[in-house]
Amino acid sequence: MSLIECKNINRYFGSGNNRVHVLKNISLSIEKGDFVAIIGQSGSGKSTLMNIIGCLDSASSGSYTIDGLETSQMDADQLAGLRRKRFGFIFQRYNLLSTLSARDNVALPAVYAGMEHAGRNLRADKLLHDLGLENKEGNKPSELSGGQQQRVSIARALMNGGEIILADEPTGALDTQSGENVMEIIHSLHKQGHTVILVTHDPGIAANANRVIEIRDGEIIADTSKNTEIPPSKVESVKENTSWLFFKDQLIESFRMSVQAIMAHKMRSLLTMLGIIIGIASVVSVVALGRGSQEKILSDISAIGTNTISVYPGRGFGDRRSGRVRTLTIGDAQAIAKQSYVDSVTPMVASNATVTYRNTDATAQLYGAGEQYFDVRGIKIEEGRLYDADDVKNNAQVAVIDQNTKNKLFSDGTNPIGKTILFKKRPLQIIGVTEKDTSGFGSSENLQIWTPYTTVINRISGQRHINSITVKIKDEANSQAAEKSLNELLLSRHGVKDFFMQNSDSIKQTIESATGTMTLLISSIAFISLFVGGIGVMNIMLVSVTERTKEIGVRMAIGARQSNILQQFLIESVLICLIGGLAGVLVSFGISTLFNYFVQDFAMSFSTLSIAAAVTCSTVIGVVFGFMPAKRASQLNPIDALAHD
Repeated sequence: MSLIECKNINRYFGSGNNRVHVLKNISLSIEKGDFVAIIGQSGSGKSTLMNIIGCLDSASSGSYTIDGLETSQMDADQLAGLRRKRFGFIFQRYNLLSTLSARDNVALPAVYAGMEHAGRNLRADKLLHDLGLENKEGNKPSELSGGQQQRVSIARALMNGGEIILADEPTGALDTQSGENVMEIIHSLHKQGHTVILVTHDPGIAANANRVIEIRDGEIIADTSKNTEIPPSKVESVKENTSWLFFKDQLIESFRMSVQAIMAHKMRSLLTMLGIIIGIASVVSVVALGRGSQEKILSDISAIGTNTISVYPGRGFGDRRSGRVRTLTIGDAQAIAKQSYVDSVTPMVASNATVTYRNTDATAQLYGAGEQYFDVRGIKIEEGRLYDADDVKNNAQVAVIDQNTKNKLFSDGTNPIGKTILFKKRPLQIIGVTEKDTSGFGSSENLQIWTPYTTVINRISGQRHINSITVKIKDEANSQAAEKSLNELLLSRHGVKDFFMQNSDSIKQTIESATGTMTLLISSIAFISLFVGGIGVMNIMLVSVTERTKEIGVRMAIGARQSNILQQFLIESVLICLIGGLAGVLVSFGISTLFNYFVQDFAMSFSTLSIAAAVTCSTVIGVVFGFMPAKRASQLNPIDALAHD
């Protein structure tokens, strides 16, 4: 049985009135080990026939078998398998990949055959050495002469065994001497048992073959052989690797090729990344800005009491009757303190009057509170001490003042600790000064003085009611449930709803909701820029596919599967987006550094989750927007891709 068998092969191009009948009922068979030259003038159909024999093109009708295998029913990957295992192509214009070294160009078919890295490099170096290219392994095609490039092309054809060598005008682009060298190599390959099919328009070149088939206007007009007895051939293809390591190696090689492609077009890759960089930097920075402002606000809330509930007389803020409602008592505070979910309770009595120190008078607000008030409100002492439980129990006439009071009454720099001031003509000894209130909730102008509530009730005002009760809820307790329970407790004690509550947790939730909504809004705008960046990636990748169409054709000709092409371009797209995403994160860190340097009120706060989400998003964009160009590349017709300029 013949190695190659063609029966009634027809090939048409175009359609309708433009339909051209290129090959007309071609029938021929080629024995294994033969040296066949197909000769004819330009347009005769000889190259089309060679492309069909090499599984780069398919016949419009007829039967073509290789070693008994019918090719007409094979899919793209099965045809790629035949090219990879059986054929070695020698092109007129060499078709070497400009970004790869001579070694890598030669080894490329073995990548798709699954040969391990060290083995294929060793074989590539041996082939180059046998063809007189020692010490040229690392040279790019641009660093080699035409004859040397053609020898690299021949070495590549032999990489997977090259059982059938297809040479399309192999000397057409060479000078006379280089052409003779190439023909000597081809003769040598034939002697080694390779089946050689050579296409030429030069009768002198065709005369080197054992068999000459002449084609004119798509028909065979002559078929002559010098020797009909063909010696047996022992040339075998390299065995393909089918283990799981094959898939790992394919992925690694696709990754390496993608990196090479990105590095070969640095400016284009950078411009492609720009949209992703801007989008990711925007998203991460906006989230960090929102998170930082939220933390600042929540910190300020913590300064006025974390997880606290304040109880006031009346129906609500703005109730004109609240000043006349005097139903909150020390007994209420004591009853609340007994509840299991309560951490501490601080009754509050407030009074506004004139405070005097020597010859200086000022209007100040006096707060009578329990010893736990300062802890509940997050007030810190700067100098001196805070009053304690004994001071509250003994109605001690001691006071803690704020910075405003210190600056007003002791503007001459006198240390206020131990000094006595008069409030409503009642003496109070200063025992401490608080730190300056930097929260947005504290007063920046009022003078504030704190003293035990028992002192206010028993020694200053004489009133038996209190103005408010501040309740600190235990950390493990639910603030909303505690508020409901307190409401029921006071309602049962008073009989009527003559009080209202303010829950700091409600304020916290409101602020978190507001800042979260704002962050979501701005992030949505930033995600639009990411989407636009993704479209940019898709457009650039489509341009890249167009620019590299010939490269894709070469890869398919030497046996690349559709999945190999898809994988390479998809990885390239993902890499561009991933690198752009990481660069965007770095840009956002730079923005944060500048922001934190110039803005002192609060700092941008990065979230690991938002950074991970942003990088993941950029990767997804690479997959989604890179898939269509990659799919388009993988579905190109090999012969059309090779013919692309």
